[in-house]
Amino acid sequence: MKTLIEKVTCCWKFLTHDIWRITENEVTNLKYTLYTVIKTVYLTVERFMKDNIMDRASALTYSTLLAIVPILAILFAVARGFGFANLVEHQFRDVFGGVNDTTETILQLVDSYLSQAKSGIFVGIGLVMLLWTVLNLTGNIEDAFNKIWQVNKPRSMYRKITDYFSMFLLLPILIVISAGLNIFMTTFLKGMENYMMLAPFLKFLIRLIPFAFTWGMFTALYIFMPNTNVKFKPALIAGISAGTVFQFFQVLYISSQLWVTRYNAIYGSFAAIPLLLLWLQMSWTICLFGVELSYASQNVHTFSFDNDTRNISRRYRDFVTILILSLITKRFCNNEDPYTAEELSETYRIPVNLTNKVLFRLQKINLIHEVMTDEKNDDLTYQPSMDPNRLTLAVLLERLDRCGSEDFKVDRENEFLNEWETVIAIKDEYYKKAGTILLKDL
Repeated sequence: MKTLIEKVTCCWKFLTHDIWRITENEVTNLKYTLYTVIKTVYLTVERFMKDNIMDRASALTYSTLLAIVPILAILFAVARGFGFANLVEHQFRDVFGGVNDTTETILQLVDSYLSQAKSGIFVGIGLVMLLWTVLNLTGNIEDAFNKIWQVNKPRSMYRKITDYFSMFLLLPILIVISAGLNIFMTTFLKGMENYMMLAPFLKFLIRLIPFAFTWGMFTALYIFMPNTNVKFKPALIAGISAGTVFQFFQVLYISSQLWVTRYNAIYGSFAAIPLLLLWLQMSWTICLFGVELSYASQNVHTFSFDNDTRNISRRYRDFVTILILSLITKRFCNNEDPYTAEELSETYRIPVNLTNKVLFRLQKINLIHEVMTDEKNDDLTYQPSMDPNRLTLAVLLERLDRCGSEDFKVDRENEFLNEWETVIAIKDEYYKKAGTILLKDL
């Protein structure tokens, strides 16, 4: 038993500490790839627990419940405008397991909502409420995605309106394309019945269509929704994983409709509400798990030395801050393309979490600002916010020291005056020596 405990402890130490310190040139490519997969899975699960994903899923479930009727009203209105409302309605019923209390209750509410749209009252207050409900839900979704991706700046209101409503206009068209592809493949299969060798393969392709559509939907969501640059490969990995789990959950949910009849005998039509809540909660949990997986897949290499980053000393944090601001300033003075956070992290082997925290703090003290350039494919880059010929080491250190609140009730005017003046005197001497050093000259 003692040997077993030692082995488990050793494995846990390797998983949580040692594996994150192994660099690519220390092991073979195969072993490094295996370590990368292990780290990705571990990071996904760890962040899933740390970020309280179940609580975020519950919040999104509540927001979705408020917005589901207005959003479906928009989708059905667009579908009716293009003449394929029945097809969208059929796809909607398939998601919730065919004709049941849940689908019929929601569709009745949608029809009532759309019928009210013809009245004059709806054009005013109702339209504002519809717009607010849709923006509130999509804003909450983006906020959840951004927090997982550690993005501090959301989309502007203009971008929210244009991006989100473009998505809702395209969604019915994508649903019709998916349904049309399914019908085409089914018809094509009937014409291939004489080719016995191809029939099983074609049946497999038809069964794969719902999976492929779900994979594409999740992948697009993971790329589009966070207000940052998400690479295609990590989003695809997460999209396939989350989409597959979602499809199996759908099968389980639809099959559970068989025993819901007994549940309906107790709750009547109200049985649709807890079932809808269950579906929303599990769907958002799966979706947010995929966000964690896409984030971990894209940033797993930057979490090397993560334990060291969490316990970083003050002087080393100051060193990294000086280094990053110096590099940004030199690029600006040399008239070169500005750095992105990813370039700073990868080029100089600074953990991305530490890089982003330093950049955020430098923005907070007004020494750098974000810019977007065509050369960087609209990625956020960073430029100095003041004249490089005045940007000295003293300016940086003084602003870092003054950043934050000093408005406490400690008596620094009388009782602790000597202590306060000692700190100020030491800092003044510190700034005096650093006042002649320009960051661009380091």
